[in-house]
Amino acid sequence: MKKDRYIYPAIFDYADDGISIEFPDLPGCLPCSDSTEEAFKNAKEAMALHLYGMELDNDPIPTPTEINKIIKTENQAIVLVEVWMPPYRNEIENKSVKKTLTIPKWLDDLAQDHNVNFSHILQDALKNYLGISEKRPS
Repeated sequence: MKKDRYIYPAIFDYADDGISIEFPDLPGCLPCSDSTEEAFKNAKEAMALHLYGMELDNDPIPTPTEINKIIKTENQAIVLVEVWMPPYRNEIENKSVKKTLTIPKWLDDLAQDHNVNFSHILQDALKNYLGISEKRPS
């Protein structure tokens, strides 16, 4: 089930060359950084993107492990990372994508003479064709 807020434990592993981050409950989500501040930022972003991908694939979202169940070594710290998903989902889903299209030259010339914004026209036409409003349907 998709939730708006997730909190997962992360293991920050401190080494001479930086910090590697592991989420025990999210295999494959392995950000890294050079500083603790950057580690929190990178961990949060990586976790949000990882969970978004799981949501899209309809993968089951695992229950977070209790932090008292995680065993750490000397150079490790266990931290809780919280992410609020709506802004991440919104940014990903509303990201612009480039499309290549073909129109007759005479139409292109005429549109350019009238300073047509091709992206805006295509968006309006697609929304009209699909019968949707400005807001992305759920």
